[in-house]
Amino acid sequence: MHHTLLNAYDSQLRTSAEMLRHPSTGSHGPLWFALFPGGRGLVTYESLDGADEDEIAELVDAAVEHFDARSDVKVIEWKTRAHDVAPGLHEALISRGFAPEEPESIMIGEAALLAQEVRVPAGVEIRQVRDEVEIWAMEEMQGTVFADAEWRARAEATLAEWSAGSDTGLWIALVDGDVVSAGRLEPVPDTDFAGLWGGATLPQWRGRGIYRALTARRARSALLQGKKYVNADCTELSRPILERSGLIKVSTTTPYILRQPSA
Repeated sequence: MHHTLLNAYDSQLRTSAEMLRHPSTGSHGPLWFALFPGGRGLVTYESLDGADEDEIAELVDAAVEHFDARSDVKVIEWKTRAHDVAPGLHEALISRGFAPEEPESIMIGEAALLAQEVRVPAGVEIRQVRDEVEIWAMEEMQGTVFADAEWRARAEATLAEWSAGSDTGLWIALVDGDVVSAGRLEPVPDTDFAGLWGGATLPQWRGRGIYRALTARRARSALLQGKKYVNADCTELSRPILERSGLIKVSTTTPYILRQPSA
């Protein structure tokens, strides 16, 4: 099962699938470039198999040069995966000023196994957002949890997508009208997947089943949209919760970050 899930991830969820909601800024050889809200440039690819250390170093240089030419890019993220064959990539990134952040687990599971009833405390309501006010509240809560200084830019992008009729599901957990947990469900067109993204819960509401319930509700929504699998990149805080829900860790992903001099 692990091998099947990892193959599905590599063949269906890399490159173009990562850029569905973000403008592409070009490509170079196997590399794909995109711009995310808040001035974050992304470098990704399906595979670097066959490239030697010198060729990989040249690819890193090409990516840096690509984003250096753009005044709207504050940060460059090179997204690595632990199962990739990429000799010398770590050294090439470090020597050019990139710094690795904490690894995240790549989690995949069958939506049908996750779509279960999970009890939550009395007074907790789980549903999709209904208006702009709830979107702002959701994004502010997530920004607080993730210490994200750019949360307002992300909120504006989320609001624009929602207003345009995006198929992304914005799910929230409310207590007395306040958002205490939230997460997105992003179905990926022409694939078997829907992504579980942005999962966050306020510290004082953790350990009560709210995040698991939010995951289960999103999995049921994915099934209704004809998706077989759900996937997520998660921190060590979320990994045990997703494993209890039925997701399997198939690899890890580590973002390497280069901050532009003006950032």
